[in-house]
Amino acid sequence: MDRFFRLKENNTDVKTEMLAGLTTFLTMVYIVVVNPAILSSAGVPFEQVFMATIIAAVVGTLIMAFAANYPIAIAPGMGLNAYFVTEVVQQDVGYPVILGTVFLAGVLFVILSLTSLRETLITAIPPSLKYGITSGIGLFIAFLGLRMSEIIVASETTLVTFGDITAPGPLLTIFGLFVTLALIARKVTGGLFIGMLLTGIIGFFTGQLEISGVVDAPPAPVFWDIDLAGVFSNGLYTVIFAFLLVTIFDTTGTMVGVAEQAGFIRKDGSLPRARAALMADASATTVGAMFGTSPSSAYIESSSGVAAGGRTGLTTVVVAVLFLLSMFFAPVVGAVSGLPAITAPVLIIVGCFMMEGLAKVNWKAFDDAFPAFIIILTMPLTSSIATGIAIGFITYPVLKLVMGKGKSVHWILYMFAIIFILQMIFFPGH
Repeated sequence: MDRFFRLKENNTDVKTEMLAGLTTFLTMVYIVVVNPAILSSAGVPFEQVFMATIIAAVVGTLIMAFAANYPIAIAPGMGLNAYFVTEVVQQDVGYPVILGTVFLAGVLFVILSLTSLRETLITAIPPSLKYGITSGIGLFIAFLGLRMSEIIVASETTLVTFGDITAPGPLLTIFGLFVTLALIARKVTGGLFIGMLLTGIIGFFTGQLEISGVVDAPPAPVFWDIDLAGVFSNGLYTVIFAFLLVTIFDTTGTMVGVAEQAGFIRKDGSLPRARAALMADASATTVGAMFGTSPSSAYIESSSGVAAGGRTGLTTVVVAVLFLLSMFFAPVVGAVSGLPAITAPVLIIVGCFMMEGLAKVNWKAFDDAFPAFIIILTMPLTSSIATGIAIGFITYPVLKLVMGKGKSVHWILYMFAIIFILQMIFFPGH
C-alpha cells in the first residue's frame, strides 16, 4: 500500500489517511440526501438519483485516488443540480433530455481534459466573470432553499414574499438553519451533516418525518435513461455550455485550493498529474449522466480531510468505500430527502460559501464590476445559470470595447458574445 500510494514520501500513514477519509466523507455525505431531494422534483425517480449520485461519486473519487493519487473527493456538485431542475421546467422537456445535455458536457469535458484547450478556456475568461458565475450560482441555490422550505413564497403583487414562518415546515427549517450555522461557526467537522441529523430528529418527534426503515438492499441502478436526440431537436446548446463551463471552473478552482493547502503546487504554480485529476471529474460527470444525475465536481470539503492529515489517494479510497456503504441506507435517505426543512438549510449555507469570490472582484473598475453584477443578478431572477452566463459574456467585451480596452479581451470571449447574442435573438427560450 505504501508503495502504491507513496505514503512515506508524502509524510503520512494508513491510520492518518483513514481518519482523513472519514472526515472528508462526513463533510460531504449530505449530497447523498440533497441531490435526490432536488433532482426528484424534476421527475427523476428518487432511487435512480440516489444510486446515480453514489455511482458518480465512487467512479470519480476512485479515478482521483488511483490515477492522480490526490486526497480530493468527487461527487455531483451543488448548484448545477438546481439548474438541472429549472431547465426541465423552462425548456418544457423530460428529464432524459437534460440528462443528455449533461452527458454531452461530460464528453466535451473529457476531450478538453486531454488537450490544452481547457487551459486556454480557463485563462481566456477573466476573473470577474468566473467569480460572478460562482456567486450567482450561490444566490441561485440559496433562493431555491428558501422556496423549498416556504420561507419565501409566491406573491401576485411582488412576485415573492415572506412566508408564514410559524408553520411547521418553515419553523423546522429555521431551527435547522441556526443549529447548522452554530456548528459551522464552531468549526465542527461534518457540521452540515450533523445539522441535517439534528433537524431530522426534531422532525421525527414532531411528526413531520416518517421513517419506515433504515437499512435495505440497494435499489437497482437505471442505465442510459438519456435522450440525446431531444437535446439537438430542442437546440439546448447553451445548456450544454453552461454545464461544461461551470464544471470546469468549479473543479479547477477547488483542485487548486485543496492542492495548495496540501502543498502539492509546484514553485512555478503548476499542479502535478493535473490531467489525471481533471479526468476524474469529467469521467464522473459522463458516467453520472448515464445513470441519472447532474454534473460532478471536485469537493472543497476535501480540504477538511487534508486538514486531518490526508495527503494521498488512500484518503479518497476510504471516501469511495463509505459512499458504497451508504447505498444500503436508501430507506432513511428517501424519508429525509422528502422533508425540505432538512435539506433547505444546506442549500442556503452552501450558497453563502459560494459568495466568497465577490471579495476578489475589482468593484472600482466598472468594466469588470458590472458584468459580474449582472450575472449575479440575473441567475436567481431568471432561474437560469445559462442566461446569467450569456448576459455576462455579452456585457464584458462590449464594455471593454467602449472603454478602449478591446485588445485586452481574448478572441474566445468575442466569439462567445456573438454566439450568445444570436442565440438570445433567434432561440430566446433556449
